[in-house]
Order: sequence, then C-alpha cells, then structure tokens
Amino acid sequence: MAPDAVDGVEVGWEDARAANLANWDDRVPLHVEAYGLDAYAADPTHLSSVVRHDLPVLERHLDGGSLAGLDLCHLQCHIGTDTVSLARAGARVVGVDFSAPALEAAARLAEGLGIDARWVEGDVLDARALVDAALGADRTFDVVYTSIGTIGWLSDLTAWARQIAALLAPGGVLYFRDGHPMLGTIDEDRDELVARYRYFADGRALRWDDDATYVGDGTVESTVTYEWAHPVSEIVTALLDAGLTIEAMDEGRTLPWRFSPRMVERPDGDFEWPGEDAARVPCTLTVVARKR
Repeated sequence: MAPDAVDGVEVGWEDARAANLANWDDRVPLHVEAYGLDAYAADPTHLSSVVRHDLPVLERHLDGGSLAGLDLCHLQCHIGTDTVSLARAGARVVGVDFSAPALEAAARLAEGLGIDARWVEGDVLDARALVDAALGADRTFDVVYTSIGTIGWLSDLTAWARQIAALLAPGGVLYFRDGHPMLGTIDEDRDELVARYRYFADGRALRWDDDATYVGDGTVESTVTYEWAHPVSEIVTALLDAGLTIEAMDEGRTLPWRFSPRMVERPDGDFEWPGEDAARVPCTLTVVARKR
C-alpha cells in the first residue's frame, strides 16, 4: 500500500515504542535478504557503505587516527552490518538495539565472520543501565557511534544525550550522522522541493502507515510507526546540556538510501538530489562531540 502520514499525533512513548518495535522486528528478515550480507563473507575487507563514509571523518578525531584497539558502543545497531564494519576497522564493539530478532541476525553475521562482538538488547534511552547489567558498571567506551536512521525514532533527546555521556570514557568521542532535520520536512513524492512536514519539535509524533521498508521489495505486517521531529538546535543543545563539547559539524549532500524517487544514484551507491536541487536541501547532519 502507499504510505499514509498523519502529523501532530498525540501518542504515549510505550505505545509508540511497541508499534515501532513490531515494525522493526518485521523488517529483519527483509533486511537480511536485502543488505548484501554475502559481500562481508566474500571479502574480509568489505565495509558497509555507511561506515565507509563515516570512518575517515571519525578517525580525524581519534588519538592515533584509528579505531584500532578502541572500545566502541554502537547505538541502534539493527542487524549489525555497520557494527561488524567498525570491528573490521579495529574497534572492540558492543551493539545496542531494541529488536531481539535484529540482534540475533547481528550475532549470526559476526560469528560467521569470526568477529568478537557483544550485543545488548533494549532501548537506547536506557543504554547505560543495559550495558551495566550485561557487561558491568565499569565498562565505558572510547567511541559511541550512531549513524543513519536513529533519533527520529526517539521522543526524548535529552535522555538520549545523557545516555551517550554516561557511556563515554573521559576524552571519548561521539560520532553521530543522520538524515538532516530539514530533509525530514520534504514531501518525498512531489516533483519539486516542497516542505510538507514539521521541522520544529512540539512533543507530537508523525504517524506512518506503510507496509514497505527502505530497501528490498518485501512488505511488513506491522505497518504503523511513529517518528519525531528534532531540529538541529535541539540535537546540539541536548549534547551540550549533557556535558559534551562539539568538535565538528557537517551538512552532507548524499544519502545511503533513496529518500525520494527523484533522487539519483551515484557511482558509490549513495543518492543525491538531481541538478540544482542538490544545493538547496541538505541530506545529512553529522556531529562529532567529546566528553571532557
């Protein structure tokens, strides 16, 4: 069915979380088929397209310019393709996600590749307590990584940022990249750039009813999801209020998925707006922050 969106929906976090979890659980077998997992086994140097993009930026903020030997916590890791890619870049990795089937798929992938990874099930908004329970209260991380398709599923960025700060060791680095909040306002089905959805947050959700996912041709049974708008100011302020120092920001022009049918695929597999539209609307927001 065609996606149906209703903005300004009042919904409790537990109800929204349950709907989103059912949807993401349904996505797992579709994504296992569509994510190209065979490439990881065929080529021991293969990295996900997301990590190939993120790694050079992240490494500029690391002592020694490398993930080698560093402890990294990947929040909202899904089926683990980015997590195992970060492990291949040298990190000791822990993945956190609320979907048990996703973590089962991630564990199978890592085990098949001979990668030592730990997986923690539960909400990212409880990440510190979850890591304490699974790995011990003394476990902190040199890097917290979260990239592409993350904070829109969260209602409370203040809690999110506090979890990140609590997970990081002193001097540790947060690497965040996601779809740009401005991109989230665009009507993806129009033939020109038209803002349809809210940019600013007011606590209300955007309710989607859509049986498709962003990759592959399969459909899900649990079609209803809820997302929240988070402007750039809210993201940055939440991180600052949690005690982190912003070291870098960037607004990118490409995406690792086709947000709109109008987007053009690039030789590297990412997507961009056609023609002059590429300079009109940013596609991603990247923030690098440090715990002092």
